[in-house]
Amino acid sequence: MKIWIKLFVGSVLGIILGFLLPHESQTILGIMTWLEQLALRIGRYTAVPLLFFSLVVAIYELRQDREFWPLVGRSLLIMAGGAAFIVTSGIIVVLLFSPARIPILIEEQFETVSLYLPDMILALFPSNPFTALVNDGIYLLPAWFLAFFLAMGLGLDKNYSKPVLSISDSLSRIFYQIAAFFSEIIVLIIIILSAYWAIRYHAVLSSGLFRDLILLLACLSIVLAFGIFPLFLLILRPKTNPWISLYGSLGAAFAGFFSGDINFTLPVIYRQVKENMGVRRRSNAVTVSLFSIFSRAGSAMVAAVSFIVIIKSYSRLGIPMQDVVTIGLQALLLSFLLAGHPGSGAYTALAVLGMSYGRGFEAGYLILRPMAFYLVAIGTFLDVMFCSFASYAVGKWSGFQEDRDMRHFI
Repeated sequence: MKIWIKLFVGSVLGIILGFLLPHESQTILGIMTWLEQLALRIGRYTAVPLLFFSLVVAIYELRQDREFWPLVGRSLLIMAGGAAFIVTSGIIVVLLFSPARIPILIEEQFETVSLYLPDMILALFPSNPFTALVNDGIYLLPAWFLAFFLAMGLGLDKNYSKPVLSISDSLSRIFYQIAAFFSEIIVLIIIILSAYWAIRYHAVLSSGLFRDLILLLACLSIVLAFGIFPLFLLILRPKTNPWISLYGSLGAAFAGFFSGDINFTLPVIYRQVKENMGVRRRSNAVTVSLFSIFSRAGSAMVAAVSFIVIIKSYSRLGIPMQDVVTIGLQALLLSFLLAGHPGSGAYTALAVLGMSYGRGFEAGYLILRPMAFYLVAIGTFLDVMFCSFASYAVGKWSGFQEDRDMRHFI
């Protein structure tokens, strides 16, 4: 059975289970919270070693062919263009189809939310570089940097580098097979995640406060992921069938939506971009890691849309165009700075937007706290879909892609 079918069946079973469970039982909520953390840890289990060893081999091979920097340049070009389009489209839609005002709820004192950029930069160069491989699997950029410098060092003397390169290649393939095993049994994990998602979603629907925003974000994400992204791929590569690529990324879409964690989804993305879309490892390893770490435009767009709704809920005077442009630019910048927040990107970006905007909106994000999981789910879904499409586009553009028969899709 194909992975996306397993994930679809698991998601349906989980949603049914979630709606059947008692939603107000604190015991059930406590158990589901613990099970969610266990499920996310299992999903992230192979992310760091798979990313690290695959990157070492991929960067080394690309440098030998003098293709590394051209491939990175193409990735950055698509990343910047895609982020600008996604954020702009979201802002235009929310201005044209403004959801109903959300009542201002009294919340507890807000906590200062930060991206912790100084600490994140320091973490790129730990005193012991090997600690980059023994972190909690949340912030993957230090492992990326270590892989980059190791691959650069391997190119200095091939006589010394052969054993290390051979070991890295073997470990990359071994951890890929381990990741394949986990992705095959992920149906059990997705049942837990979708059940907990359904419990929270039922509570949000029952309140009746956020239905317009839920519907707006759902429609916007569907149009982008299943319409605009394939269309752009068709424009970029006219001879490409984008619908095959869309079909090949459905499994990662389900995993990203119900987990809300892009690191959890990484092993599935790696497999589907390689085995369904036919992108070779030397391109796949670099582009998937780059887009998953630096390209969080979907989460940034969700944050911008939600923040505009919050402002309109506070004030009936509307939003000056200058403020709209400022929010859009800040959201665009945030889309590149969420590497340390793989499981809370949209909500973190929303809080940062509020504090940056000021004027009494510093705690505005709290009125959307009950639906934070939904914002994160939509943002991660779009991030995952863009990562898959963009990785395929770069691989095709760089000549590292071979078409695969749909019958052999995983």
